[in-house]
Parts: sequence; C-alpha cells; structure tokens
Amino acid sequence: MYVDGVFSGGGIKGLALIGALQALEEKGLIFRRLAGTSAGSIICAFVAAGYTSEEIVEMMNEIELSSFLDQRMSFLPSSLTKWLFLYWKMGLYKGERLEKWIAEKLRSRGIRTFADLPDQSLRIIASDLTNSTMLVLPDDLPKYQIDPNRFSVARAVRMSCSIPYFFEPVKLKSTPSSLIVDGGVLSNFPIFLFDDDKSLKKRPVIGVKLSPKDEERERNKIKNAVGLFSALFETMKDAHDARHISKRHEKNIIFLPVNQVFATEFTLTEERKEELIAFGKKRTRAFLKKWCY
Repeated sequence: MYVDGVFSGGGIKGLALIGALQALEEKGLIFRRLAGTSAGSIICAFVAAGYTSEEIVEMMNEIELSSFLDQRMSFLPSSLTKWLFLYWKMGLYKGERLEKWIAEKLRSRGIRTFADLPDQSLRIIASDLTNSTMLVLPDDLPKYQIDPNRFSVARAVRMSCSIPYFFEPVKLKSTPSSLIVDGGVLSNFPIFLFDDDKSLKKRPVIGVKLSPKDEERERNKIKNAVGLFSALFETMKDAHDARHISKRHEKNIIFLPVNQVFATEFTLTEERKEELIAFGKKRTRAFLKKWCY
C-alpha cells in the first residue's frame, strides 16, 4: 500500500523512528512522498534514497554517535573553549561530520542533489533565523536565488539537524546570506505540508511523532530560568504543529513518547540504542493492529 510519510524531529530520540519504520515496512507500506524535521529528515532522506529500515539499523550500528561531535581545535582549556565557540560560532560542534556521513551514504545510492530524487518525494524543514521564517527544502530555495536541482540533500538535512547552541548554524550562501538552524524551532512535525492535498484521496498520510498525545502530555514545571527555557523551546517546537493535527490526521499518527533520553545525548550505549529502536517498533506494531484507512 502506498502512503505519504511525516517523521518528526527529536535528536537522538530519533532512533525510535527506525523501529517505527521497521514495523511500517512489515505492514507492507511503501512511501511515495516524505517530509521530515531534524532526526526525521535523516530517516526521510535515507528512505527516499532507497534504504530499508534494516540497512539503516546497520548504518547506525557501524557508527559511533559521539563521532558526530566535531569540536574545533584549540589550545585553550576545554571549558573556556566551549564558551568561546558558543559565543563566536553560536554552537559547540560544527556539524560537518554529520553532513559528510549523510552525504557518503546518499552518494552510494546515487543521490547528491534534489535533482536525483523524484519531484516532491522529499521535503525537509529548517529555520531561517536571519529572515525569521520557516524554510521548506527544496521548495523555498528559489526565493534565495538558489537552484533546488543543484542543492545538496545532505546539506539540507544538516540544516534541519542544527540544534541551536549545540551545532553551529549553517550559512545559506544566497544574496544576502542567511543563518539556518534546526527545523524543529518552527515545525517539528510538518504534517501541514500535506494539508488540502488532492493526494489524500488517493493514499493516507502516516505520521510518526516523538512525543505523547496532547491529552497524555505532562504540564511543564517552571521553577527557574532553566525550566523556563525548556518550556519556551518545547512550546516553540510543538505549538505550530498542534494546530495542524486535525481529526483527519490524528488517526494516522503514531505517537512515540520517548522519555529519559535527551535530544543531544550522543553518548548512548549500544544497549540503549537498541532499546529505543525496539520501543519504536513495539509501539508502531500496536498502532497498526488497530489502524485502518
């Protein structure tokens, strides 16, 4: 059965998306079009390139997640260096290793730019801080005088994964240039991309969201500045998308409430990685037992 898919962001929590993908493949679902943010954009890019869930699991097993944390070289004390990079570079890590790894995996399937993919088969969300706007890649690139057909898919994914203050923002070389960060700042679950779409009559839109249902969500506990920042970021990340999860879509959304894992926890043990994948698979299997379209 052909479907369109939306995969949410969530940093390292995105390992659960792989398990969800395994269960969806078991059901015989085939994705025609995909939209994703942050970790979800990685899954979407690999699926659009023709990778199966098992191949993605193999790739994740081959790589040490902490290897993506590429700091700049410095002779200063590490604590001071981190604060300086955070101030001047606006991120603790460059993000270049992540982009290079994604580019290598896509290139092995013949995918370099969006021209190598079927039209509208992959859309990725990022946030343009310079112009205070959401960026849908590759759709919005002409607004920046950039040819979508010549734009790197791996670069688009890196933009979507540039967690503020953790990874350095990506400079979009246009006229003038713009600073781009994680798409989750403005839309962590871009199901709105399939709203009012004639294709809905042809096939369902399946969404996988790394959070609980609204009625199961715990209230934010705000007792200090740290709690305030956390609640502020959560609100920015989810409020926009919540307005677009209509009853029509909600019955097709798989909610994966991943707890006790931070989005930036790149030092997970192999056992914990396997647990996250297994959790996503188990929850999705349970959803599919009751799902009908």
